[in-house]
Amino acid sequence: MRRLDQVVVCLVAVALVATMAIAGCAGPAPAGTPKAPAAQPITLTIWGGYPELEPFYKHVAQAYTAEHPNVKIEILTHPLREFEQKLSATIPSDTAADLIEISMYANQKFIEAGLIPELPANVKAYMEEKGRFSEFMHNNSTYKGKKYGLPLFMGRTVLYWNTEMFKEAGLSGPPETMAQMAEYAKKLAKFDASNNMTRSGHSLRLSGQGSGVAEKWWFVLYPMGGSIVEESKATPGKYHAGYNNDAGRNALKYYIDALYKDNWDSHSLKHDAEAFELEQTAMFFRESWVIGDIAKKAPDLKYDTAPVPKDARWGRITNPVNLYVTRGCKNPEAAWDLAMYMLKPEHLLWLLDNVGWLPCRQDVDYTPVTSKKPQFAAFMMTDANYQEYGYPVIAPFDEISTKLAERLVAAFLDKSLADNSAGIAKAIEDAAKETDDILKKADLYAD
Repeated sequence: MRRLDQVVVCLVAVALVATMAIAGCAGPAPAGTPKAPAAQPITLTIWGGYPELEPFYKHVAQAYTAEHPNVKIEILTHPLREFEQKLSATIPSDTAADLIEISMYANQKFIEAGLIPELPANVKAYMEEKGRFSEFMHNNSTYKGKKYGLPLFMGRTVLYWNTEMFKEAGLSGPPETMAQMAEYAKKLAKFDASNNMTRSGHSLRLSGQGSGVAEKWWFVLYPMGGSIVEESKATPGKYHAGYNNDAGRNALKYYIDALYKDNWDSHSLKHDAEAFELEQTAMFFRESWVIGDIAKKAPDLKYDTAPVPKDARWGRITNPVNLYVTRGCKNPEAAWDLAMYMLKPEHLLWLLDNVGWLPCRQDVDYTPVTSKKPQFAAFMMTDANYQEYGYPVIAPFDEISTKLAERLVAAFLDKSLADNSAGIAKAIEDAAKETDDILKKADLYAD
């Protein structure tokens, strides 16, 4: 019996150990056995130059940190020109945020200086997945065969027009040509008893900081057949001023006539989105963010959007804004994971619906938003003849645009240019010489 008892005890012990192993609880671990490491706490910082995007970043951060509780996300946005100055001071010293949002053209000087890392292999594969981004987006993000930046949103130009003002003026729809736009603007402008303009027919960009004035002038210049710079046909990769021609002279004349001859815009009025929302202008060119801005500030405004009118050619500018992980980032894998997380369809739909900027991904169905906000239609419109143009991927382009903008602001204030073709030609020639000199200094010039 004693030996039988020993056998029984052994069998019971074996069964008990087996049961505990199956249950996953084989008793207390021996002293010194390492535990599975907890995820290390990480702080990621995001800087941006579009303050209206801050709610989007906060929305994404809330969702991301719910899935990654070890991650803390800090967000800081600045007005665009201040932001670009901040990057100039912090990127070279590796003190910028982990993740920055900026256009390729403004970041190009840092890329060429080797201060911005190219996309890692997994992010490059994500970006290059078939149909995710257009060829235009890929070209814009590529320098010397390498990709930099993950496209988040883009600025595209359309014409905003006040439908009630058009009805009042007997106009049945938006203008289709530049000449027609000027004629409509004359009919839409309003004056008081002292002949002071109280409403502009079309609000042109006449002043402001940085390169924005030149970009908005480009909206008129391009349809007329010109560009700020154009690539040399004889020497690809080299450029020259693309506006010292009839297109450039006509584009400047368009502004001068509006101010001093046909009188459908004035320095004395408010301009841009503010003027449109206050019903102090009937038309203006701008990107899609204005739709979100109007929803907040002027929800009862009656308006629509239309493609940029035609002239010698037809086209719209597209300016992608990308996400970059900086060289000084201590957790680049986590930062890129957050960047790709921002591009999930549900987040891009939130961006379009709540902020208004147009996402860059083209493989997402945006109709849940666009079906209830028809003003997005002009931004989404495609036509074989409606050309896409944008900033060239060269470092000095921001300097070129900024210097050109300074000259344009001075020209717009010069009443002597009215009916003065020689004066307009001289203003354009002098500006183009400065553009070419900047290109020569950068060894990027060719006829």
